[in-house]
Amino acid sequence: MTGLEVLARERPRWLRGRRVGLLLHPASVTAELVSARDVVRRLCGEDLRALFGPQHGFAGEKQDNMIESGHGVDAELGIPVYSLYSETRSPTPEMLEGIDLLLVDLQDVGTRVYTFEWTTALALEACAAAGKEVVVLDRPNPLGGETLEGNLIRPGYTSFVGLYPVPMRHGLTLGELAALVNLRMADGGGRPVRRTDGIGVRCPGRCALTVVPMEGWRRRMLFPDTGLPWVLPSPNMPTFDTAVVYPGQVLLEGTNVSEGRGTSRPFEIFGAPWLDLRTMRRRFERRRLPGLVLRDHAFEPTFHKWAERLCLGFQIHVTDRAAFLPYLTTVALLQDLIAEHREHFAWKQPPYEYVTDRLPIDVLLGDPAVREAVESGADLRVLARSWRREIEAFRREALSVRLYR
Repeated sequence: MTGLEVLARERPRWLRGRRVGLLLHPASVTAELVSARDVVRRLCGEDLRALFGPQHGFAGEKQDNMIESGHGVDAELGIPVYSLYSETRSPTPEMLEGIDLLLVDLQDVGTRVYTFEWTTALALEACAAAGKEVVVLDRPNPLGGETLEGNLIRPGYTSFVGLYPVPMRHGLTLGELAALVNLRMADGGGRPVRRTDGIGVRCPGRCALTVVPMEGWRRRMLFPDTGLPWVLPSPNMPTFDTAVVYPGQVLLEGTNVSEGRGTSRPFEIFGAPWLDLRTMRRRFERRRLPGLVLRDHAFEPTFHKWAERLCLGFQIHVTDRAAFLPYLTTVALLQDLIAEHREHFAWKQPPYEYVTDRLPIDVLLGDPAVREAVESGADLRVLARSWRREIEAFRREALSVRLYR
């Protein structure tokens, strides 16, 4: 049971008589596919005063990064709909003026560069400054809560695809990550404490933050184990299989290789008109990376990179989700692409997510040293071992905000 459903069942005292804003998107639904908008409207009536939407638009219709959405009015409810991917990515004082409390119900995918995490972080910062309370209605991390992978962000490389140093695959729910960010904002410590006036746990930090935990979720669970319906959290996240490969394949956004946008299987398939299947396969298979098979796959994207051009490439078939290492796998693929196609392969040039002075790949990786290791042909297993200490430090830090076993 998601945090939204727990809220609807319990009707907590702390919600009564409060002027409420709701940050949501199309995946903010109950197990019966009822929108959070309708659930909160039934709970709060006319006290629901404003709606907020993250990247991709309130209706989830915008395809790509840096395609902004405008503000509007809900035609049925007559309340404002504010875009947090517009001229601002943070709620302004004017947006927050008419509310006492901001409910956040967003389906994350467990990957650092997914911007809903940082929309939530910016909302925490804005609400802390405005003296408003934030309540995160928690949802599953589709990738589970046990496995962490990837480097942390290097100082000076934060962006809207990583405002705080966390691994690419961080193993936290959105509620847990919000609790961690809230602690870091205050540079403090402490643990979440159960509220005495209703459901939820109060999370220490700069913002008055409550998380309404799920019921029945365990860290070992992947999304299919929850029994919940998969609703696209963004246009290019059509299935759970997409989310599995995304922590690595999102790196292709920083290259001239198609990550499969403009196809029915974004991120699972990738390629370019100049890719040599035979040499790429031979080089990659020598690595013996676990949990996947590369299958030859030709495709013609209908839009985005190489639109209407025949691309030669592969589809990643994950054969063992527990063993599969998406981040290391794509870092290895990048190294092989450079080795075999140096005359064709290129890093995409800025801007990327509003960063204009750094390569997009460095923004995505969060550390240019990883790109330099890829370019130089460094031993990637040695590189991955170098991340272990910082991952374990992050894991220990995150123990204080873990809400589930």
